[in-house]
Amino acid sequence: MEFITHSAVETEQLGARLAAILQAGDVIAYRGDLGAGKTAFTRGLARGLGVTEPVNSPTYTLVNEYLTGRLPLFHFDMYRLRDAEDLFDLGWEDYLNRNGVCAVEWSENVLSALENPITVNITGLSENETLRRITISGGRLDANFSL
Repeated sequence: MEFITHSAVETEQLGARLAAILQAGDVIAYRGDLGAGKTAFTRGLARGLGVTEPVNSPTYTLVNEYLTGRLPLFHFDMYRLRDAEDLFDLGWEDYLNRNGVCAVEWSENVLSALENPITVNITGLSENETLRRITISGGRLDANFSL
């Protein structure tokens, strides 16, 4: 499914809409350039899950945990990882077993460790960095899902 958003607020709103259908164990695999809106989308996911604390990029911590929503949200940034082995060293399997949602930025760096993720591809469409094309597919979503 493809969407066009015109601002960070709309990108967050789309994330919140996706959160409404997420279930424990879902993995979100983000693809998109630096500054594309992955963290904005995750802020929306968090809000849609009922997370009450501020959501920030886990660039330097590698993973941020948000436990106040209807499901725990584990927000990963894999930009600095070399491969899936590094992800397992972080305790990836433990996060998968905590009945939450794992949102993975720079998922292409650890793709072999992600089983059947929901893919969120974010592409900038304008020079002013507000217009985005966001495609959501895969995972347990079928061709008939809608947001």
